[in-house]
Amino acid sequence: MRNLPILLPVALVSAAAIAAPAPALADETYVEGTGGIIWNHEEANAVAAVTLGHDIDLSERLFVGGEGFAEKVLANDTRVVWGIGGRAGARVLPGAKLYAAANWQSKDCRECSDAVGLSAGWEQDLNEKVYAKLEYKHVLIGNGEPDSDIVAVGIGTKF
Repeated sequence: MRNLPILLPVALVSAAAIAAPAPALADETYVEGTGGIIWNHEEANAVAAVTLGHDIDLSERLFVGGEGFAEKVLANDTRVVWGIGGRAGARVLPGAKLYAAANWQSKDCRECSDAVGLSAGWEQDLNEKVYAKLEYKHVLIGNGEPDSDIVAVGIGTKF
């Protein structure tokens, strides 16, 4: 229950993404792969993820979206983390999106607890269907486990 105050905004953004009336703009479904580094006060490791999501345009500049992901810390004794969340952002330059996101994610080890991730990112179109991204995420873990930070780069495609 300690994550309830953080999960509420995730649920609201996700619900808004699903229920918002779609204006006649280019709503987008996307799939992306990312890789980067995850660290805490004890260690650092490589991390990789795949994400499937959908953004809904609220105006020519603003959007909200929902996404699901699978993420794996590339170290022994870690599990694939499954997550779901939402994001909101703006088109700040031609072909560029700036966004903030929140998500819930499952445990990455038997002794760990589930976690909440808070992110900020930048996506830049490389062409009409392909984009690159840079994202920073702070993972709030709890249960005495140290929080983690992730910096990841990725490439995705829009449908």
